[in-house]
Parts: sequence; C-alpha cells; structure tokens
Amino acid sequence: MNNQWVEFLYGRVTVKVSGKGIERFLNVLTRNGLHIWHVKRHGTETITFKMRLRDAKNIRHYARKSECSISFLRRSGVPFLIKRVLKNSGFLAGAGIFLLILMVLSNVIWGIEIKGAKPATEYQIRKELDKMGVKIGKLQLFVDNVEGIQRQLTNNVGDLTWVGVELKGTTFHLQVVEKNEPKKPEQLSPRNLIAKKKAIIVNMYIENGQKMVEINDHVVPGQLLVSGEFGQEGTPELVAAKGEVWGETWYKSHVELPLVTNFKVYNGKEKEKHFILLGDFELPVWGFGKPEFLKYETEMNVHKIHFLKWELPISYLNKTLREREEVQRTYSNKEAQQIAIELAKKQIKGRLDEDAMIKDEKILHKAIKNGKVILDIHFKVIENIAVGQPISKETSE
Repeated sequence: MNNQWVEFLYGRVTVKVSGKGIERFLNVLTRNGLHIWHVKRHGTETITFKMRLRDAKNIRHYARKSECSISFLRRSGVPFLIKRVLKNSGFLAGAGIFLLILMVLSNVIWGIEIKGAKPATEYQIRKELDKMGVKIGKLQLFVDNVEGIQRQLTNNVGDLTWVGVELKGTTFHLQVVEKNEPKKPEQLSPRNLIAKKKAIIVNMYIENGQKMVEINDHVVPGQLLVSGEFGQEGTPELVAAKGEVWGETWYKSHVELPLVTNFKVYNGKEKEKHFILLGDFELPVWGFGKPEFLKYETEMNVHKIHFLKWELPISYLNKTLREREEVQRTYSNKEAQQIAIELAKKQIKGRLDEDAMIKDEKILHKAIKNGKVILDIHFKVIENIAVGQPISKETSE
C-alpha cells in the first residue's frame, strides 16, 4: 500500500465482521467513502479487513442497519502508541529521571589527583583549585577547561615550573614539575676554565684549580683562566677546575619605539551566551540577542558531556563576549627614550645568565625618524665568563 505510512500516522484498526449479507455490508461501506483493505474471508460468514481509525468510529452506524456484528481485533498506529506511552508515563518518567541523574553524576568532579608535588606545594595547588571552583561535587560544565586551569595554576602558584592537567572521566589528574629541584651532584672530568668572551676581570672565586689571570687583566675568547693541571711538567696531576671568573663585558642594542601607538583594551563590559553544541550546530540555551557593544572579542569554552565512561557527541559551549576599545598612547621624546632604554635592557637580560648584572649604559646614537625614537645603546655588563674545557691526555702530555 502506497500510503501505509500515512495510515500508520493517523491510526488503523483490524475489523472482524460476522453474519449474513457480508458482501452487501462491504458495498455499503465503500459507497459511503469508508476505505478498507486487506479483506480476508474466514469461512462463509466471517471476514476481516483493515480500515482507518477515523472511519472505524462510523462503522457501527452502518452495522446496526445490517444483519452483521462487528468487533475490533487489533489497533496500530501513532494514536495508540501515544495512548500506551501515556498509560506507562510513570515508568517512562522514572527511567528518564534515572538516566538524567546518571548523566549529571557522570559530569560531576569526583576526584582530583596530584602527582609530583611536595605536600606544601600540593596544599597551595588545592587551595588555588578551590578558588577556581575546581572541587569535588562541582559540575564540570561550570569550571574552566583544562587549558584554562593549567594556565591559572602556572601563573598563581609560584613554586611550579610546569603543570599538566588532564580530565579522565570524572577525575582531574595533575602532573607537577616544581621549581628549584635539588640538583644532582655534577661529576666533572679533568678540565680547565677558559674565557667565553672578551672581558676585563673584576672578581674571581676559585674552588679548585690554579688561577692563571689576575683582577684587571684583559682576556680574549679561549684564553686560559683557571688550569686543571698541578705538579711537575712530566707527571702533572689533573683535576676538574671549578670556580667563577667575573668580567666586565660589552653589548650593543638597537631599539626603535613609536611615539604614537594604537592598541586594544577591554573596558570590563561583557555578555555571556550558552549553547548546546551538536557537531557544528549551536543550539542557543541562554543569553539571546546581540550584545549592546559593537566591537568585542569572543572567548569560547567547550565542555564535553559524558555518560558514564563514554563521551557523548554533545557539548556545552559557553561564549564570553568582551567589549574592546581602541586606545592611542602618545609618548614625549624624553618618555620614549627612557622606555626604549628599558626595552633594550630587557633584550640584553634575555641573552644573559640569571646572575649577570648590567653595570652601565650609554647612548651611542639617537634619532627621531618616521614617528619613531631610534637608539643605539652600549651596555657594560658584569657576568661569569668562565666555561669548562676538557683536558685530554694528549694535551697534558
């Protein structure tokens, strides 16, 4: 039947007709526009057929005027399915509530495991997680994603060099690397200390070895500073020279700083939007309408939804729209020069060891061209210029 899906949608019934004059009764039905199909004979005085639910309501009217009796054997279609669902609504509602509770519990934080941290550092981490709302019993949808948690912990806990954050099911796993870990004793082979760059010696601290230079000596790259050889020339004793030789070194830096700079800032106004994410389709849940501000940046935070150990193809998406403003900053020549010097210092410090110190700076060249302050700066730096050079047997002999 071509329209079987339509008939299923509106409902259909199987009718049993018994009695005399069955053919005459069927003719009456068809003449009055009642559609019947799948007519089957069962003996001489019984037939069955199917008809629409809306027509079945009128069939008794025609049966009273005939010598036939009718009964309904089977009912099928959407109207009867709905009736059955409503009849069992209590069970279905209970099952639905159970699944909903199970899904909610699958997206709650039930554990936080921290590895690689000392007790004091772990206490600081848990305290910071508590401030961020990452705590046992909290819905995962209402906390930051793992990248945001990792970023905040790195910024706010000073003892951390690195922290890895991973969400497995309902548990956050944190792997921690702390700063200032005790260094393993360095096993040094026989060596000398030589100069790594041109310098004037200003101070020395020698733990082991024989010094070969004095304070105020001018040294060049590769020059021997501390020898690891002792004793007579033919049978020297070899040791690992160890110590620090501080020298005054020189660096040049070239800096260009615009007098007028345009940059973007947030003014504190923001709007939040919430969505259910189905693949690439975003279904709005809260925060409808366009923001009141025209220029803004959008920050997106996606939370995967889990059911037990499975990750569902549904996500919760939170968008934060922050209004931005364009600000123009203008420096005077004097201000630009001072800031350019500070920038140059940062550049130089990025090339130096942590214990190096900038002693003095001198501007070699200054110019203002194309709206920029251009500086060439000479820096005097005090740094440890000693580096190790292994002593081979051939060299000692």
